[in-house]
Amino acid sequence: MKPKSKSVLITGASTGIGFGAAKELIRRGYIVFGSVRKMEDADRVSGELGDHFIPLLFDVTDQAAVDRAENEIRQHLKGQGLGTLINNSGISVSGPIELLTMEEFIYNFEVNVFGTVRVTKAFLPLLGAQKDHPSRPGRILNISSVSGKFTAPYMAPYNGTKYALEGISHTMRKEFARYGIEVVIIGPGPIQTPIWEKGSLKRFAGSSYFDSLAKFFGKLVSDGMKGMPLEECSRRIADILETEKPKTRYPIVQGKWVNWTLPSLLPDRVLDNYFKKLM
Repeated sequence: MKPKSKSVLITGASTGIGFGAAKELIRRGYIVFGSVRKMEDADRVSGELGDHFIPLLFDVTDQAAVDRAENEIRQHLKGQGLGTLINNSGISVSGPIELLTMEEFIYNFEVNVFGTVRVTKAFLPLLGAQKDHPSRPGRILNISSVSGKFTAPYMAPYNGTKYALEGISHTMRKEFARYGIEVVIIGPGPIQTPIWEKGSLKRFAGSSYFDSLAKFFGKLVSDGMKGMPLEECSRRIADILETEKPKTRYPIVQGKWVNWTLPSLLPDRVLDNYFKKLM
């Protein structure tokens, strides 16, 4: 049997889930290539994670930069294959549909959806979509969200990207099976990361939505700050990566019955009424 490569590419590795996964995988003996967009982030993360972390400066929306990164990884691997691609890069554009610009919608899709497709297409040969691949076929983990299954108000662009990502991921799994490349969807719920400190509602002040927005995002941020510890999420992602025969999709949520199983069983109108009360 061909050897299994212990190399991983993680997009969006400077903070949050990407950083946490990189740290855990390095602890388990993997070489991690991580995309960052700024040199200062490359220096900081390299300093924290050590020699087994190799930073790559590229934005998933930049085809030329992605191609350069593919060439750089190919040179590092010296004829070996890439073990795993973790498509983690993502942003969240939020606000009322009525008040968001089309440019904001488009940019959210450009990063979360088209960026994932762009990176995946670039690295398919190194994952095994080539003749006489030198190692066992690789694996793709696409980081979705509970928002890829359940929608919330004021998050239309983000919800839309995650639904799209899940649909594309299911198609990837069916198409890439010919090469032996597994595609797995990972759907985290609230995770304790710096993302909860970034949002601002100031631009919507004075609108008819503002009071409702404040209530909704107050609850969202509160839940996020009390969410699953990043270390636990990272361990679960690493375990999935190492599972010989993985499921097609994994929810990573605290209180799975209340926060995942039950909502999936309830009618849409019941969930709608919950959000009405919340807002």
